[in-house]
Amino acid sequence: MAKILQEFKQFAMRGNVIDMAVGVIIGGAFGKIVSSLVADIIMPPIGLLVGNVNFTDLSIVLRKATEETAAVTLNYGNFLQQVFDFLIVAWAIFMFIKLINLAKKKEEAKPATPPAPSKEEVLLTEIRDILKEKK
Repeated sequence: MAKILQEFKQFAMRGNVIDMAVGVIIGGAFGKIVSSLVADIIMPPIGLLVGNVNFTDLSIVLRKATEETAAVTLNYGNFLQQVFDFLIVAWAIFMFIKLINLAKKKEEAKPATPPAPSKEEVLLTEIRDILKEKK
């Protein structure tokens, strides 16, 4: 049992697992922000433009409500709202990744300074120069 716990500890403490966990947490928070942006800021003006419609209320009644049963509806407006949420979240993430890749390319484009010559190379260079002088 101790060996399994040790293996799990090594797995959980790897950099990739921790980075992924942080990414999932930040992604969840980012998704909530973008969903609020879509539902509270973007969709109301769009609904106003298409005739004062709240998309989440759009539905088709398949069976009307009776005294004993509730109405059966096909809520396609809520589906449209979720599609808009997804498209905007996907677009925002795409633009964010594109920005990160652009920053990485600029970082890679910087010329790297050549490493200093090793002690052996310096010594060999000095020996070569001394031999040239003696000729």
